[in-house]
Amino acid sequence: MLADTLKCQDSFDYSDIPGFPQSTVQGHAGRLVFGELKGKSCVCMQGRFHMYEGHSLLKTTFPIRVFKLMGVETLIVTNAAGSLADGLQPGDIMIIKDHINFLGLVGLNPLCGPNDDKFGPRFPAMSGCYDKGLRSLMMEIAKQMGVAGLVQEGVYAMVGGPNFETIAEAKLLHRLGVDAVGMMY
Repeated sequence: MLADTLKCQDSFDYSDIPGFPQSTVQGHAGRLVFGELKGKSCVCMQGRFHMYEGHSLLKTTFPIRVFKLMGVETLIVTNAAGSLADGLQPGDIMIIKDHINFLGLVGLNPLCGPNDDKFGPRFPAMSGCYDKGLRSLMMEIAKQMGVAGLVQEGVYAMVGGPNFETIAEAKLLHRLGVDAVGMMY
């Protein structure tokens, strides 16, 4: 819904963009929306595409590379995820402070393959990939809006999908310190 609030909007269906995959997930509009938010230029993806839809990792991460070439410096990703944390309730917002990339641990990483230095180093450090300043700003905004009780930081686990986790898998993730789990890529 954020895209709908942009001023000076211009939008493009994914199907009109050469090389852009198509989303088949219900509720994913399949559109890029460009515009201004509080005087800042931005682009919003209305829907994304996943490996479980038959797309390669290179295709699922293609938009991020396009955004980098367009000059995008800050990326904010939202999704619906399943809570494993005792303190998270449906409807709460979790700001990711760290993640466990299970697909990456078994070699399914979007950074595999030839490295193009214009997108970053061959071996990027992931220890600080969730900017502390942005996380603090999000918490401060939540306080100002009076919704701080609905927002907390946590660890996100990425799994492949499209199935949900078994009870044993959810228990394992919880024991590993995972607060929320979702299907990425």
